[in-house]
Amino acid sequence: MEEAASASAARLGTILRHLCPRTGAAALTTFPTSAQIASVKHPVEFHYTLDNNLLTPEQRHFYDENGYLLIKNLVSGEDIERFRNQFAKICKKEVQVPGLIIMRDVAIAKSEFVPDQKAVTKVQDFQEDEELFRYCTMPQILKYVECFTGPNIMAMHTMLINKPPDSGKKSSRHPMHQDLHYFPFRPADLIVCAWTAMERIDRSNGCLVVLPGTHKGSLKQHDYPDWEGGVNKMYHGVRDYNKNSRVHLVMEKGDTVFFHPLLIHGSGMNRTQGFRKAISCHYASAGCHYIEVKGTSQENIEKEVVEIAQRKYGVSTPIALKDTWMVRARLVKGERTNL
Repeated sequence: MEEAASASAARLGTILRHLCPRTGAAALTTFPTSAQIASVKHPVEFHYTLDNNLLTPEQRHFYDENGYLLIKNLVSGEDIERFRNQFAKICKKEVQVPGLIIMRDVAIAKSEFVPDQKAVTKVQDFQEDEELFRYCTMPQILKYVECFTGPNIMAMHTMLINKPPDSGKKSSRHPMHQDLHYFPFRPADLIVCAWTAMERIDRSNGCLVVLPGTHKGSLKQHDYPDWEGGVNKMYHGVRDYNKNSRVHLVMEKGDTVFFHPLLIHGSGMNRTQGFRKAISCHYASAGCHYIEVKGTSQENIEKEVVEIAQRKYGVSTPIALKDTWMVRARLVKGERTNL
């Protein structure tokens, strides 16, 4: 009886060694299933980034879900200081830039550079300034931009933001808004903003505040908020948003965030004594197209922009919002196919 059992065990051992020759019978309990070793994988579909060799699947998934992507230390300190110095020259009127718009705070009389002027909060449309526009053409910026727009890239909107110390009237805030409100070109998914911190930016000096996932929604109605301290020109905002979902983006000097034009975002007060600076550019695929905004929620911004343009340039003929954008657009990579 014992001999028969022993023989049976021996035969079983031989069979098991043939089935799994390297590790014996014990390995059968941990051998992977067919699902684990299948060579065919279903591709992941990404809706808001284009196929590229730069972004990791994790980064593409994060942008898909949240509408923004933060890249650390993308712009050098040396370049940022050059941008800072050029901004100072503009404020001191040492250089004149055609088409540049200088915006000032409604409640702050003390300028950073010129004591008898209101504080400069922003310079817009610096595409004719060679030094500042160099930011928009930086290879390390454009290689990321291409992941959102494709190879033919237009620089559409340029800004250097100079958030001043708050006067106590909370006018240094920027209402929560969607950038697409200002843009008469589509599709939105082929537009992206690159926004670079020119120093450490946190909640104390008014960092960016974003509502993750709102890029998946539609363009909302924008109006001037009802703020006691007043609102700066063209600082439109949305009213219906979930304040509990806000994320504050703490950034170091040189960090750059890329975000979708439908992402709801804004910034808080600057509670420090210094001016908080950032430089940014909105890019679009050259294959985008202009739209008419008559009869849409963008009519109010068109009226405001057109009035400013007509007054600044003495234009008497009728113009539309898209006309004011056509003159700003600059090709920075590839071919100008449409915009």
